[in-house]
Amino acid sequence: MKLTAVRTDIFKPREDLPAFIVRHLPQVPEKSVLAVASKLFALWKGEIVPYESVSQKEALIRRESSAALQTPLAWLTIKDGMVMTNAGIDESNADGKLLLLPENGYAAAEELRQELCAAWRIKKLGVLVTDSMILPLRAGVTAAAVAYAGFKGVKDLRGTPDIFGKKLEVTLVNAADSLASAAALCMGEGNEQSPLCVIENAPVEFADIVSPSEIKYPVEDDLYTPLFQAAGLIKKGDCND
Repeated sequence: MKLTAVRTDIFKPREDLPAFIVRHLPQVPEKSVLAVASKLFALWKGEIVPYESVSQKEALIRRESSAALQTPLAWLTIKDGMVMTNAGIDESNADGKLLLLPENGYAAAEELRQELCAAWRIKKLGVLVTDSMILPLRAGVTAAAVAYAGFKGVKDLRGTPDIFGKKLEVTLVNAADSLASAAALCMGEGNEQSPLCVIENAPVEFADIVSPSEIKYPVEDDLYTPLFQAAGLIKKGDCND
């Protein structure tokens, strides 16, 4: 697998994202996955709010999340079935604005995929929308996929044998988040100005239709559910958004 971060100009609010990408990437190989920072989608779709105050930002966080818990570091929230900080609302590299996650990230990813396939004259392309995430009890940020298109985000290994022939019972491989984390390491979190990353030879299955539900795990079976219940983030019987 080969990852190449792409340094770009600064993307402007409501700029044409497909044209912007093609300007910086005239061509990519067939069966590539293009990782795109979620900030670009927010700016493209106009998910922008001028920053006014801490209380204004907190009100937006509560509005954008299905559950929110204030912590010393940030708000721990659940949005669109994902656990994240501050409902994905970001003010870093935002020039005095608050950038929200796209209202329908999967539709936006698919729209971008179709535009890029036409521009590059390729048939198999993955688009991956990445955003920073924090793992429990781990220092620093990593990244996850807030949406994707063009490939299956989860590999189901249940029923297949391990190296000793024992059948795997619960193993699912989260390809989308794994690729997002790898790409974000190349793209950077500071002033690198590299919001795009081309991933070649990714071990994924390309598909024209993606189901967003495939990557959402049932609350009743989730490892962290007891902690979230104890913290009051979710209640018994709750399901993913």
